Amino acid sequence: MDIRTDDFYPTRLERPTSSFERLDPVVHSTGKQRSDGPLSETGLAQYERDGFLVFNQFLDQTIVERFRDDLRAYEQDDGILRSEGTITEPGKQEIRSIFGIHELSDRFDRLTRDPKILAMVHQLLGSDAYIHQSRINFKPGFHGKGFDWHSDFETWHAEDGMPRMRAVSFSITLTENMPFNGPLMLVPGSHKTFIPCVGRTPEDNYQSSLKKQELGVPNDTDLDRMIERGGIKAPTGPAGSLIIFECNTLHASNANMSPWPRSNLFFVYNSVENQLAQPFCGNKPRPEFLGNRTNTTALQAAGPRESRRTG
Repeated sequence: MDIRTDDFYPTRLERPTSSFERLDPVVHSTGKQRSDGPLSETGLAQYERDGFLVFNQFLDQTIVERFRDDLRAYEQDDGILRSEGTITEPGKQEIRSIFGIHELSDRFDRLTRDPKILAMVHQLLGSDAYIHQSRINFKPGFHGKGFDWHSDFETWHAEDGMPRMRAVSFSITLTENMPFNGPLMLVPGSHKTFIPCVGRTPEDNYQSSLKKQELGVPNDTDLDRMIERGGIKAPTGPAGSLIIFECNTLHASNANMSPWPRSNLFFVYNSVENQLAQPFCGNKPRPEFLGNRTNTTALQAAGPRESRRTG
């Protein structure tokens, strides 16, 4: 595959290539825009250092329970089960993820436009933003499979054409995150390094990779080096907690071997100044529910109805 002149992060190559320091800032705002947002300078410095932030009990439990009601309804909806945006566990009909959830649920759509959340997004990205991707992740007790180590940006760059590292993920837990039910694991500091991956991307790779990702994952040597340097953190906490992580932060999760389910809301903001080009892997773009190319105007804050906790 020929490397394009506008490709600053070549990946999916024929042979291993050395990792290199990211070319983009971690926090994109400067001056007054950086200092006026809801995140303190201490929080911003932690995000720049680690690549993620955690806020326990960000959402009120009443709102969390309404989202859980929605989740149970989706599990019983045959139309959603048959939708292309619904990914089931390998070899099973149990739901693994439902994508495009902000277009299915008014409640979720309003959450993505929560004024405090959008203010944090603007502070981190230094611009207005739109939803690149959204989903609910399911991990039922005893049967929920894990997610392999990866950088989201590597996939979004290769398969969606996201040019630069100017996106951020927000994940809100709908169930308690415990050490036993497959919580999100992150490698602090890994966002500072881009790790090119090896292997040609098949057409429609997402149809298998969303069940089990085998392409676009770092090799064991690079992973060992990054984890030896930064360690692994697995944030735990009550339902309604918020985890914010930078698009290039290495993350994964184990299978859920416990009887306690683990589910979370997940939404990705991309800067309006970082809209998708043609995929850098050379294939056609993935479906809109994975990489939004249509509704890319700047999000406007929602009104004061259902929102985060106010206390």
